[in-house]
Amino acid sequence: MIKTIKAVAASGNLSTGFREESLIAAVRSGASFLGCDAGSTDSGPYYLGSGQPRGPREGVKRNLRLMLREALSAGIPVVIGTAGHAGGRPHLRWLAEIAREIAREQSWHFRLATIDSEVDKETLAAAFLRGEITPLSPAPEISEKIILSAERFVAMMGIEPIQKALRAGAQVVLGGRCSDVAIYAAVPVLAGIPKAVAFHAGKILECGAAAVAQRLYPDCMAAELRPDGFTVEPPNPGLRCTPQSVAAHTLYENADPYTLVEPGGILDTRSARYEAVSERAVRVTGGRFTESPRYTVRLEGAALAGYRSIVIAGIRDPLVLRQLDAFLSGLRKVVAGKIAEIFPQGEQQYALEFRVYGRNGAMGALEPVAAIEGHEAGLVIDVVASSQKLASDILPLVWHTALHHPIPEYEGMVSNLAFPFSPPGIDVGPVFRFCANHVWQLEDPCRPFQMNLEEV
Repeated sequence: MIKTIKAVAASGNLSTGFREESLIAAVRSGASFLGCDAGSTDSGPYYLGSGQPRGPREGVKRNLRLMLREALSAGIPVVIGTAGHAGGRPHLRWLAEIAREIAREQSWHFRLATIDSEVDKETLAAAFLRGEITPLSPAPEISEKIILSAERFVAMMGIEPIQKALRAGAQVVLGGRCSDVAIYAAVPVLAGIPKAVAFHAGKILECGAAAVAQRLYPDCMAAELRPDGFTVEPPNPGLRCTPQSVAAHTLYENADPYTLVEPGGILDTRSARYEAVSERAVRVTGGRFTESPRYTVRLEGAALAGYRSIVIAGIRDPLVLRQLDAFLSGLRKVVAGKIAEIFPQGEQQYALEFRVYGRNGAMGALEPVAAIEGHEAGLVIDVVASSQKLASDILPLVWHTALHHPIPEYEGMVSNLAFPFSPPGIDVGPVFRFCANHVWQLEDPCRPFQMNLEEV
């Protein structure tokens, strides 16, 4: 008979943290393994494209140190996915070095597995030419040329590479880009828990305490998995789960709350039941898992789009605000003329955006109430050019022209903008765009994911 598996999620993201006492309570009450997601595409393509992790490093180190301390003491594995926030090769190396640093400082010894999910561009281009890559919706245009000119691609691993590392004897598994659910489903499925239960529990655990009724701060979550279902309960006595809060988390980051697509199959939650078994715990049953006829993993890619410089300004003049669209349209034409006069042909590769906060700054074209209802608005002037120097050179032309751009009601010199900084312009650096949202058909679920096992 399959034993109960107790899964513990340290937090929703390794960089955001958790309460130490919550982790201790969860692990020391009989945890089978400890997991944590470390990244996402929520922050956009910058981290994937640049290779930079999202820290703070000391915060990640603190959280990982506490996780390793508790797991090694309890003799249970640690599974972390999407290292460094984007899960590329440099992100994985960054997190692995933190783990080694902790081991040296604490005189801890364990078997560390790192699973590389970055896909070499030549490998991916060959797969594309073989017809193994198909688009999701929406997906940008992709071609051999686009693949070879991009900065970085990662494949999102499922449970199989994690299970391979655990079978090889890993006590700590650090994964590159990884399905959030796979972090928590790999161990239970390896132990014989049905995928329908393991994948559904993984979905609820992925963001730590986010499935509670009111998450006051990031914290831990625990679930007990049995063959017929799972029970989720926060180890922090100040937090509680309700059937509504747990069911609602199934919708989180999903367009369809009933169908969750994972590498290797689909979880169907239409028949799922969420029942309170105490004031703080919820029992979940009834999910169904269907194996996919072909195994696919999602591909994410980032390409350099240019270099950004911005200005933040405030507009308080009611006459300007009343005709803001016409004001910005006229300003754009004047600025375009100045740029054409100053910069030689071929050096005018730039994009200029005006983002108005106080009207549609957050939602853009999707904003249902595209009207300025207050007495002031914030304006972000956003220049993206083919080089940082060009963006920096264009920006003063824009903001200075905007500062004195006329409107019909005024004669003489006017000043339209208030700048919070001096100088007004800020060089932001490289800008990346997502260049892949596709799936890759694999014969072997572990094929793109290279594992390294070491004693630390």
